[in-house]
Amino acid sequence: MAAVQAIFQWQEGAHAPAEIIDQFLKVRTGEQGEGGMRRDADRPLFKDVVEGAVAHKAELEQTLTGALAQDWTWERIDRLVRAILLAGAYELIHRKDVPSKVAINEYVEIAHAFYDQGEQNFVNSVLDRVARQSRSTEFAG
Repeated sequence: MAAVQAIFQWQEGAHAPAEIIDQFLKVRTGEQGEGGMRRDADRPLFKDVVEGAVAHKAELEQTLTGALAQDWTWERIDRLVRAILLAGAYELIHRKDVPSKVAINEYVEIAHAFYDQGEQNFVNSVLDRVARQSRSTEFAG
């Protein structure tokens, strides 16, 4: 959740990724509500997902755009959903230590925390396509 929030904040353009990461790790840890970071959060994973999504943004956006339904464009997607998809795609493509079904489920749950109008299904279908493309061996058989 915190990684998605940090990526969303970075997309807003006011702060550099290192500043945002530092803010979450030093100030926002333990804050209540959706603006904070859980005390038991996996800090190395948080940092890796935020830095990785930022560093690989062009590649991830290209992959995600290819996974969208024909009538959808990246620009049409809500910025928070884009942050969810960037984080999820980063984990699916660059964090092979995280099983694809686990990664997809986590980001669907994050979407569920913010939305109740079907965005969860959208996130699920897009990340499932990314996983099937980038980790086809996990889906074989």
